Amino acid sequence: MLSRRDFLSTALLATGSLLLPRPLAAFGKPKKLTYKIAVVDLMILKRQKLGALQLTKDIGADGVEVDMGGLGNRDTFDSQLSNPEIRQQFLDKAKELNLEICSLAMTGFYAQSFATRPTYERMVQDCIDTMKLMNVRVGFLPLGNQGDLVKNPELRPALVERLKVVGRMAEKAGVVIGIETALDAAGEVRLLRDIGSKHIQIYFNFSNALKNGRDLHQELRTLGRKRICQIHCTDDDGVWLQNNTRLDMKRVKQTLADMGWQGWLVIERSRDANDPRNVKKNFGANTAYMKSIFQAI
Repeated sequence: MLSRRDFLSTALLATGSLLLPRPLAAFGKPKKLTYKIAVVDLMILKRQKLGALQLTKDIGADGVEVDMGGLGNRDTFDSQLSNPEIRQQFLDKAKELNLEICSLAMTGFYAQSFATRPTYERMVQDCIDTMKLMNVRVGFLPLGNQGDLVKNPELRPALVERLKVVGRMAEKAGVVIGIETALDAAGEVRLLRDIGSKHIQIYFNFSNALKNGRDLHQELRTLGRKRICQIHCTDDDGVWLQNNTRLDMKRVKQTLADMGWQGWLVIERSRDANDPRNVKKNFGANTAYMKSIFQAI
């Protein structure tokens, strides 16, 4: 039997021990976050061309975002990947070069209206079907100029309803559709809540935050790890990433690490304004710089 004094002493010691920090060993080693660097076939001037894969390898990237082709007034994308032979050539070449196709892009919607095109379901379904056949997890869907919810807020109800449909399509296929909007991060959080699908996420673009004077790091933190599927990690054209004074990539890495986010960083622009069509030089320099930051041992 404990005396009253012994009992109180024991209780105080036990309570105090709960307030002490646990030994680091109890948590195990911190998980190492993994980042892979990709380029965009459209921006390296090889839209849906098999040669995009060899050029990606020459640039030094780990993978490539492949476009679904032009849209125009068609019912769906002008996609060469709908041809089984061509699709297999892409898969075989990627395997040969040890590259990954990180995402399929529906960039036709940069200039077309996702809110009003009558055959949007067929368009998205064609992309999702191709994703499944090529074992690609992420599809990129920009809402574009005609889907700009800052300039055209009246489109919001139609866009939300259509993205709910896309969310169900993506869920059924086990893939994610990453949307790019003109909204700030807080607005995108509200949009995603209205859509209500974990299979619709944000494909974040550094340039959108920077050119609108937003705090890039706060935007990332507001969205959080689970709402960002992939990142276009460049700014508007002008200078290479390493020479961009408004984009501190080391700080970006720390912000992403603090969030626990890992995944594909896809180089879209940041070309030297004095030599914009020199693909290997521009994308090679940006890829090397990104790898020096995000893949440093």
